Amino acid sequence: MMKREEIAVNDTWKLEDILVSDEAWEALYTKEKEEIGQYVQFKGRLGESADTLYACLKFDDDCSWKVEILYVYARMRMDQDTTNQRYQEMFARAQSLSCQAAQNASFVLPEILAVPEEKLKVFLSADNGIKHYLRAMEQILAKKPHTLSNEAEELLAQSSEAMQGASQIFTMFNNADIVFPEITGSDGKCVRITHGNYISLLESEDRRVRKEAFLGLYGVYKQFANTLAAAYSAEVKQALFYAKARKYSSSRAHSLAENEVPEAVYDQLLGAVRNALPLLHRYVKLRKKALGLSELHMYDLYTPMVEGVKKTYSFDEAKAMVLDGLKPLGEEYQTLLTRGFLDRWIDVYENEGKRSGAYSWGVYGTHPYVLLNYHGTLNHVFTLAHEMGHAIHTYYSDNHQPYTYAGYKIFVAEVASTCNEALLIRHLMETTEDKREKKFLINHFLESFRGTLFRQTMFAEFEWEVHQKAQRGEALTANALGELYHQLNVEYFGQDMVVDKEISFEWERIPHFYTPFYVYQYATGFSAAIAISSRILRGEAGALEGYQKFLSSGCTMPPIELLKLAGVDMSSEKPVKEALAVFGRLLDEFEKIGE
Repeated sequence: MMKREEIAVNDTWKLEDILVSDEAWEALYTKEKEEIGQYVQFKGRLGESADTLYACLKFDDDCSWKVEILYVYARMRMDQDTTNQRYQEMFARAQSLSCQAAQNASFVLPEILAVPEEKLKVFLSADNGIKHYLRAMEQILAKKPHTLSNEAEELLAQSSEAMQGASQIFTMFNNADIVFPEITGSDGKCVRITHGNYISLLESEDRRVRKEAFLGLYGVYKQFANTLAAAYSAEVKQALFYAKARKYSSSRAHSLAENEVPEAVYDQLLGAVRNALPLLHRYVKLRKKALGLSELHMYDLYTPMVEGVKKTYSFDEAKAMVLDGLKPLGEEYQTLLTRGFLDRWIDVYENEGKRSGAYSWGVYGTHPYVLLNYHGTLNHVFTLAHEMGHAIHTYYSDNHQPYTYAGYKIFVAEVASTCNEALLIRHLMETTEDKREKKFLINHFLESFRGTLFRQTMFAEFEWEVHQKAQRGEALTANALGELYHQLNVEYFGQDMVVDKEISFEWERIPHFYTPFYVYQYATGFSAAIAISSRILRGEAGALEGYQKFLSSGCTMPPIELLKLAGVDMSSEKPVKEALAVFGRLLDEFEKIGE
């Protein structure tokens, strides 16, 4: 494992494009700490005139943007090496400033809602620029039943920093403190299990390596089950507190309302996937047969069902594969990909203390960024395609929308990334002439369905049941969480899977559980992406143009309406059912190829 300073500069992201130095961050921090105090000039005055209201909204946008710059820069610096004390301290200050800004601005929403609707309509018809905020006003008015008094809103804003403790504890524990054991790799060399190489170890053709990696990782999590249960319980209780304070029926209702998504979408996803579990059971049976095993264990899920095709790819090869696979998205998209590869948008390799996983992030006014922990597997090639999908979605949105409307909702966030994956896998499947390689690629595509549509829906079912347990007043102990998680695995994978007891601790390592009701959107986004990529590859009239319009529209419409621009209606079960049908056809194709 290399230290941060040992990584080649060209393999690191260029955060200087956000702020030229840490000293520039300090200067902006000092300025913004003073500026957020100026919210007071608008307090108690938003009902005076259209000019006052417009000036406040414009000031709020400007402050939010600058605080975001400070927050994102500090967090991304810390993510490079979570053990770096300086960046831990900078990020803590950025969090505190963000919370203070929210507290200072907490009067804005209740004051706007206190303005009589007829008077507000007159304000919004003025020619002073306020019409820019019409869509924002629609969203604010929709929150009227859930907005409290000025004093209560200020109190909730003050509580936000303290309420982030559970997430912060998990982040530091999971990225900076936890250490996994060493095992002997298939090459006979000693290798330490890390977040970055764990899936690679599970992909090994050597079953001993897979088993030891699985037992080694969960053996560590088992030791901290009570601690992490307490952290997760605190996160769930925080979500319930805010939902109750804002008069929502549940934490799920609160979270989905924030993204303008009907709860029926969540329930339809769970129902459609539950009804299709026989397809997943069929896949498990097929995997067991293909691997020639008398028992299929949880650590056998990631290794390819086709032996001898496993390859590794240099990062240059990965970039070339992604460029080729995404040609159907047009010349402009290719240009943006190339620019991202050349201009250091990407932090490529794992180093000591680096945040695990992968993400795309950034701040308005600067190009987006991508964090990877690249290890050269086919999965990591697809991770590159995935995260660049996020990045270019952000690029299009930022370059076609003002700051107010550039930030798209989480519900649509996974569509562009997964569409890239779907286009890449279909390109690779169509261009190979080797029967075994094609079978290997079908296996990978099947795994995308299992890992995203089925697994993330199982996560969503777990999360919803956990939040309901807490709402009923039940204790979220390590045993209760483990038993629920284990039973879901039994139901999802069926009778041909040996559901090892260690999988009961998997919930402990899922960071997205600390962003309540996020994970279901991977499954809905996957379903939408399968539909969109199919339309583009079929060459349907207007498919590419509609998709580009979707990418460029930010949050100018509710997410369900935005997806309709790309020809997908997520208010129905149709996209999920169509995606599940594709999974069934891939199973048929895998079986037909034979040996």
